[in-house]
Order: sequence, then C-alpha cells, then structure tokens
Amino acid sequence: MKVKVSRKAHFNAAHRLYRKDWSDKKNDAVFGKCNNPNFHGHNYELIVSIFGEIDPETGFVMDMKVLKDLIAHEIEDALDHKNLNLEVPEFAALNPTAENIAVVIWHKLRPHIDDKNTLEVQLYETPRNFVTFKG
Repeated sequence: MKVKVSRKAHFNAAHRLYRKDWSDKKNDAVFGKCNNPNFHGHNYELIVSIFGEIDPETGFVMDMKVLKDLIAHEIEDALDHKNLNLEVPEFAALNPTAENIAVVIWHKLRPHIDDKNTLEVQLYETPRNFVTFKG
C-alpha cells in the first residue's frame, strides 16, 4: 500500500527575475515588477511530500523527524533570509523563478530520500501562485 506523507516548511527570500543577456526594456516587458533592480521578497511556503510503501516494522513511509531535519538543513538554512541571486550558488547562472527554485529544492533533497520513494516539492511563492515538481 502506497501512502503520501508531507511536511510543510517556510522560508523568506529576496530575488530579481531578469536575464543579463537581455536589454532592460525586454526584461521589463517579460518580468515586470519582478525585474526590480533592488530586488523584492517573498514568504515562501514549501510542502515536501514522500510517496511510498509503509514500512511494516515502523509504520512509516519516512520518519517525519528525519524529513523535518532534512528540510531545515538542506533548504531553510540554505535559502532563508537570503538574496537568491547574490547568495545562493545554484542561482548564479539560473533565474530564480518559482519553477527553478522548486527544481533546485528537489535536487537538494533527492539524494537524501530512499530511491524507492517518490519525492514531490510544492512551492508557494504567494498564496495563489505555486509550483509542483516531481522530478
């Protein structure tokens, strides 16, 4: 029997959406207010889900304390109260859109999740705008 277990977390971060190889006019046309050269921030809500078989010995798909600590160490410590463009190496050459942030989070967590389980990352940039990535 497969079950999905989820852990909710959050972090606050600033970013700017733009491409260095585009003109200011094109960046403004594509990214609008999100292209503010002084950056802007979000209170990101994160839901990390693990989908897999229940272990008959423990009754867990994954120990939620382990998942909590993993998210804290790999994601919150790396992204919380950071300027994604300037302080997070993964975004040195990658535009920190919600889509790209979700993919980066997935790649940071995947090596720590049992291969037999599916990992899903859901990232809310605002209460109405969110991205889901399953790899």
